Amino acid sequence: MKATRRTFVIQSVVGASALGCAGLVRAQAAATAPAMVNPADAQAQALGYVADAAKVDKAKYAKYAAGQVCTNCALFQGKATDAAGGCPLFAGKQVAGKGWCSAWAKKA
Repeated sequence: MKATRRTFVIQSVVGASALGCAGLVRAQAAATAPAMVNPADAQAQALGYVADAAKVDKAKYAKYAAGQVCTNCALFQGKATDAAGGCPLFAGKQVAGKGWCSAWAKKA
């Protein structure tokens, strides 16, 4: 089969379109990823949320015990190995897997 200029142009347009669509899909996926909870938010402060459980103010939150992190909380909506996941207390946002808040409850 003999390659023609017309075939080359058509294949080039199809290839460029496919690459463009792939870029849009990646950009849309990144744009729809939920934001992380900001510990300075009012809801986070009310619950004593920290992104790193090692930084919990133990004098203020006597309920805290070593080993309590978001990944082993009953409210955490993710896998135990996830770095971040959803939490119904912070709708539309993700909490750090190593985080903690005063609503922590042992996962069954």
